[in-house]
Amino acid sequence: MTRIILSTGNVILGGPSIIRKPGTYRSNLEFTNSLRSNFQAAQQDYAAALQNGNGHANGQPNGHSSRPALDVWTEWEGSTLYVPRIDWEEAGLQEERTQYEITVKLFFLPTAPPEKRNDYINEALRLVTKELGVSDIDLLIVSFPGISFEGDCEYEADRKNATMGNEEEEITTWSLLEKLHEQGRINRLGVAEFGSEKLRRLLEKVKVRPAVDQINIKNCCNVPPPLTKLAKEEGIELLTHHDSTDILPSGTLRELLGQGPQGAGVLADGDVNSSGIKGEIIPEWVVKYTAFVKDRGVIENKGYFASAESVDGA
Repeated sequence: MTRIILSTGNVILGGPSIIRKPGTYRSNLEFTNSLRSNFQAAQQDYAAALQNGNGHANGQPNGHSSRPALDVWTEWEGSTLYVPRIDWEEAGLQEERTQYEITVKLFFLPTAPPEKRNDYINEALRLVTKELGVSDIDLLIVSFPGISFEGDCEYEADRKNATMGNEEEEITTWSLLEKLHEQGRINRLGVAEFGSEKLRRLLEKVKVRPAVDQINIKNCCNVPPPLTKLAKEEGIELLTHHDSTDILPSGTLRELLGQGPQGAGVLADGDVNSSGIKGEIIPEWVVKYTAFVKDRGVIENKGYFASAESVDGA
């Protein structure tokens, strides 16, 4: 079994602009484009550094270009492959921790087993806190698979939402986050896509109440009035967003890492002679992090990590 950790780096620092054409907007476009941009930059930078040092970046054919060998721009740590390799010496924020509001959103993907969520949470937090050079975060919003707001009107969307997801798994996962809250690693907890009934049931069963409910109403009309009323009564902040619940489908991941013209060449894609990873690739989780400088009102650092597992991997 091989674990693959994908990273975008700080998307605030630049890279190719993300063009959203009318009618083709995808809510995971920033994430996937930033991954692809970071892969390409790492291939170019590490290959150039190796050549300048009189080494050889033995590439693999890829249409009209040539990719450097995997070990040039990726890095193994045990059975985990970092794509691309990460220079942790460049990690950290520019100012004191108290100057920042750090928000993290953790997406559990539908392809990953719920019983492994404790490992997913700890690994995601380890990566984010190491990247930002901090020991705690201000807000963690959790996004569970299979939950959305969809309907011809806000009332219908709220009604449909009440039966979505898996409540038992959600409560179990929430208890894991509560422990991190008690340890001081997470100051506030939040949920995504919880309508009025789901939120009411959650409040009845948890010790640490959600401070935030983040919802996507792109397939609805407005925030459902029953949810607005409940949030006001319970002191829960309602936020809207444009994230995709299934932010990293298996097909998208294989396209990003495969041997195609837009791929990074990490996967063998059935080529027995390839040095790439073989086997089925299962997306597990994605984490989005933002470090907001409070007194200046700007985002200093924003990025993503993602994890996938290769079954029968090489």
